[in-house]
Parts: sequence; structure tokens; C-alpha cells
Amino acid sequence: MSSRVDRAAEDVLDAGERVRFERLVLPHLDAAFNLARWLLRDRVEAEDVAQEAMLRAFRFFRGYHGGDARAWLLQIVRNTCYTRLQKHEPDDSATEFDEELHPQADGTPEALAIAGDDRDRLMRALESLPAKFREVLVLREFEECSYKEIATITELPIGTVMSSLARAREKLKRSLVAADGPKGSREGGRS
Repeated sequence: MSSRVDRAAEDVLDAGERVRFERLVLPHLDAAFNLARWLLRDRVEAEDVAQEAMLRAFRFFRGYHGGDARAWLLQIVRNTCYTRLQKHEPDDSATEFDEELHPQADGTPEALAIAGDDRDRLMRALESLPAKFREVLVLREFEECSYKEIATITELPIGTVMSSLARAREKLKRSLVAADGPKGSREGGRS
């Protein structure tokens, strides 16, 4: 039992390291949750994974030797998500998107209705993509990661990141066009 206590004591960071962790890693908690949310498609699971990933990051912070703290944390989140997905083997069906996380912009009721419809279509199309495509799109478009950061997070070569992103965008575009119907336009005559 004493070896477990000794090991647990080693895992605790001293005050200076805790401050450094809070300064470098903690500001990226929202990005961690956002990535987990998109990969897992479940808010509660995403909260659990973000918390678990943050605890792992805290525990192994001594092994962090500089560089991009956000990319380091998001890599932990990504790995934790895929571990969870492998354990549960879900049927990969889409779950409801939580509109509270993405409030509507100000504007006229008509503009809000159009924006809401567009946002709903985009979210449904994005949720329909396989996880590897959702992942690169979320990292690039929502988290504004560079190709290099995405490569670090996903442990893929930059060329593969770029081609995956291009394929993801094409699949998303096809999904949106298919949702528009055979003529490529929605009801209401908007262009």
C-alpha cells in the first residue's frame, strides 16, 4: 500500500508546476470539451472525457516540456475519445446538437430564421460525417488550429491532414447539397 501512496505523492505537482499548468493548459478546457463533443456526439460523455483528459494532463504535466499546450491537451482529448469510442462501439448515429452551446446572433426574425435553418443543416451534415472527418474540420474551422497543430494532435503527417481536410470538406459539401434536394436549392426561392 505504501508504494501506491508514494506513487500518488509523486503524481502531485508542486505549487509552481500547478500555477504553470493553470496558466498553460487550463485556458484550453473549452477547446477540449468542444473536440470531445464533436467526436463523441454526446454532451455528457464529452464532459466526462474532457474531465478525464484534464486529469491525465495534470498527472503527466511533468512530462510536458514546452511547445503548444493546446495541441498537447487536444491530443490527450483525442486519444481519450477514441479509447472511449472503441470501448463502447456505438452505432455512430447522430445525436441532437445542443443549441445552447452555439447561441444565435442578433438580427431580424427573418435573418435569424434563415441563419437557424442554415446552422441546423450544417450541424446535421457535420454530425453525419465519420469521426476522422469531423475531427479535422472541428480542429481547423472551430478551434482554428493550424495544419501543423492538427498534425500534432492527430499524429498524422501534414500532407495527410491536408488531404483529410479536403475530403472532409467535399463530403460536407455533398451532404449539404444532397439535403437541398435534386435542384440544389431550398424552398422559398433564396439563392
